[in-house]
Amino acid sequence: MLAELKGLNEECGVFGIWGHPEAAQITYYGLHSLQHRGQEGAGIVVTDGEKLSAVKGLGLITEVFNKGQLNNLHGKAAIGHVRYATAGGGGFENVQPLLFQSQSGGLALAHNGNLVNATNLKHQMENQGSIFQTTSDTEVLAHLIKRSGYGDLKNRVKNALTMVKGAYAFIIMTETEMIVALDPNGLRPLSLGRVGDAYVVASETCAFDITGAVYERDVQPGEILIINDEGITSERFSMNINRAICSMEYIYFSRPDSNIDGLNVHTARKNLGKQLALEAPVEADVVTGVPDSSISAAIGFAETSGIPYELGLIKNRYVGRTFIQPSQALREQGVKMKLSAVRGVVEGKRVVMVDDSIVRGTTSRRIVSMLREAGAKEVHVRISSPPISNPCFYGIDTSTHEELIASSHSPEEIRQLIGADTLTFLSVEGLLDGIGRPYPDQNRGQCLACFTGKYPTEIYSDTLLPYQKA
Repeated sequence: MLAELKGLNEECGVFGIWGHPEAAQITYYGLHSLQHRGQEGAGIVVTDGEKLSAVKGLGLITEVFNKGQLNNLHGKAAIGHVRYATAGGGGFENVQPLLFQSQSGGLALAHNGNLVNATNLKHQMENQGSIFQTTSDTEVLAHLIKRSGYGDLKNRVKNALTMVKGAYAFIIMTETEMIVALDPNGLRPLSLGRVGDAYVVASETCAFDITGAVYERDVQPGEILIINDEGITSERFSMNINRAICSMEYIYFSRPDSNIDGLNVHTARKNLGKQLALEAPVEADVVTGVPDSSISAAIGFAETSGIPYELGLIKNRYVGRTFIQPSQALREQGVKMKLSAVRGVVEGKRVVMVDDSIVRGTTSRRIVSMLREAGAKEVHVRISSPPISNPCFYGIDTSTHEELIASSHSPEEIRQLIGADTLTFLSVEGLLDGIGRPYPDQNRGQCLACFTGKYPTEIYSDTLLPYQKA
C-alpha cells in the first residue's frame, strides 16, 4: 500500500561500511536502496581515522546530497541513516546519524527502532544534570555510553545496552572503530556483508545488491560486532534472547528483493496470498493488488485460486512525496493522483482487491470506491495479514488504539465502512504458516503484538502516551 496514504510507516533504515576508500559514496547508494524505510531526513557521517565529518538534512537522500556534498566527505568508513519521524517528532535536530563531540573524541549513532523506556531514562538523567539536544530516543544511548565508566568503547556500549529496552538496530562509530548491536528480541532486521575487504551492515539485504556487497549473515539478537582496522569480532551483550522479528517486515515494510533471516520477502508475501486464497475463497473474475507491497500477495492469491491476476490498479510514480490536503475533496483527489483504477481491466468484473493491511480504513474505502467508479461489478477485499488492532511501540507509526480501525470495529463493520462486498483478513495461524519461519516457539520467532496485543518486551507506562507527531 502507499505508505503516505495509509499512515503506516517504518521509522528508518541504517547502513554502515568500514575499510573502503569510497565509504561515503557507497553509503549514499546503500541509503538510496533503503529510501522506502524513511523519506523525511537523511545523513552520512564519515571518519578518516582522525575526525568525524557529517552531512545531513531534511528530505530524500537525493535532495540532501544534491549539491556535491559527497565530495566533502572523505574517509575509510561511514554510517548513514534515512528517517521517518514517529517517536520524537521531526525537525533537523532529530535527523540521524546523531553526532556528538567530547574531550575523548567523537561519537556518531544511527538507530532503527524505538526504545520503550526512553522517557524514563531521560527523566532520570535530566534529574542528574544531563541536557538533551534532541527529542529523539537515540540520544539516550549516547548519554548512557558516556556515563558507563572509563573502559573501552565496547564495554561502555555493552553496559549502556543493558539499560535500554525495546527495538533497536544500532550502528555506532568513532574515529577508529564501528560497533553494531541488535536488541535481544531481534525486532528489526540487520545484516552483515562484505565489499572486498570492507565490512558492510544494512537494515536490508537489498542495500548489498546495489553496492556490490556479498551477504554473509544476519546480525543475531543480543549480538554486538566490533569492526576496526584489525578486523571484526563478535560478542554477546545479552544472553536473554527471545527472537521476535517484526511480522510487518515480511508483510509490508521490506523490499521484495530483500531476504530477512534467510527468507525472501517476495516469496513470503506470495505465500501469504496463497494462504489467504485457501482461507477466504471467492467467486470472481479478476485479482488485483494494491501497489506496491501487495502485488506479491495478489499473485499468490491468483495462482492458488485460479482467478486471473491483472493490473487493475496503477501507481503514479511521478507524484511528489507530499500533498497539501486542506479539504476532504482534495484528500480524495490526492488518492487519485497517486493511484488509478484501470477501467479496461475491472469494468463489469467481479474484482478481488488484495491488500497487505488496513490501518485507518480511509484509503481502503477510497480504493474500493475508485474500483466501483471504474465499473467493477463487485469488489471483494482480501487482506494478507490479520487485523491490526493494537498499537506498535517499536518504531511503527501506530501508537494509539484510536488510529486503528480494527481496534474498535469488527471485520463486518469495517466491510461496511469501506464499502466492499466481502472482506476477509488472514488468520494469525495463516500468517505464521504463510511466512513459514522454522523457529520452534509458537510465534515462530515473530512479533505479533499489533495483531494479538502480546508484546515481547515490557511496555512502560509513559510509552502508552501518544507519540509526539512530526
